[in-house]
Amino acid sequence: MSVDIHIKHAVKKFGNKTIIPDLSLDVQNGEFFTLLGPSGCGKTTLLRMIAGFNTIEGGDFFFNEKRINDLDPSKRNIGMVFQNYAIFPHLTVRKNVAFGLKNKKFPKDQIEELTDQFMRLVHVDEYADRIPERLSGGQQQRVALARALVISPDVLLMDEPLSNLDAKLRVEMRTVIKRIHDDVGITTIYVTHDQEEAMAVSDRIAVMNEGGIQQIGNPQEVYQRPTNVFVASFIGRTNILEARLSIRDGRSYLTFKDGFEFEIEGVLEDQMKDQDVLASIRPEDFVLLHGEEKGFEAVVIDSTFLGLSTHYNVTLATGDEVEITQESSRKSIVKRGMTVSLQVKSDMINVFTADGEHNILSGVKNDEVE
Repeated sequence: MSVDIHIKHAVKKFGNKTIIPDLSLDVQNGEFFTLLGPSGCGKTTLLRMIAGFNTIEGGDFFFNEKRINDLDPSKRNIGMVFQNYAIFPHLTVRKNVAFGLKNKKFPKDQIEELTDQFMRLVHVDEYADRIPERLSGGQQQRVALARALVISPDVLLMDEPLSNLDAKLRVEMRTVIKRIHDDVGITTIYVTHDQEEAMAVSDRIAVMNEGGIQQIGNPQEVYQRPTNVFVASFIGRTNILEARLSIRDGRSYLTFKDGFEFEIEGVLEDQMKDQDVLASIRPEDFVLLHGEEKGFEAVVIDSTFLGLSTHYNVTLATGDEVEITQESSRKSIVKRGMTVSLQVKSDMINVFTADGEHNILSGVKNDEVE
């Protein structure tokens, strides 16, 4: 049976150092929820607090209405998948998967039935009698996943489970993990520092930094309307440019250091005032012009052809270096040293206060618990 998870004002300290000062969040029953952030931001620490492997210095943790702060890890009915697989090297695949069931003293026939079922679910049944050293990294991680799921946990916790795999296997395994989650519907909390991985598997993402939550939302929300410059920079790639917001006749305009200006819509009413701002423009939201239309003037530094798209690094007249991404075309090859003009998809950019702390455009969603 799956559960809701409620965390209220969590505090974690190691000695005199506070890792998590005050964190609250809700994870819904059956949700695939990802903790995303840079190394050292507290995401694994929080996961271990949920698991019962770390002490809790403050706040309350609940599975549904049951407070679990002082509950022994073995009684929380969690499944855990680790970065290093943590499967037993001396046991076969079958015995690894069956291990938790034996510990829980399931009947022998039920152990055999469930073990077979979950080996098939993760597609390792053909390796049932192999020991781990004869499996690839992806196969070992599938075994670890089956072992975690076979005990029918209320919560599945996954700590950087794909970081030891090569790029191709990571893509394959994240698809496997998401499909299995959709099939079994267990409340899952997944820790990663890989933004693309988080976007691919998550129902919702909590972006963390320095022990706090910056934003919670679905992948589209945190990518398209990040709450601050940190989230904009950490989720995907972006270019941050200084600009001036001006209000004229009730309309808002962004003016950049080189004088390039365009109208911007959706500015919050309380932000409709002349002020310095930071504009976040993702590489794909620049448009490379080939006619007479004017925009940012830029000089191409280099280009990288990636098949479907070509990435350019350019220097603007302001001196800022930015990255742009364009669909590859045989007809329009832009070479190093060329001067080009760039327009901007103004409806796609984000605008932040000068300190980068707040997005001043409408449409920002944040599910963080107050």
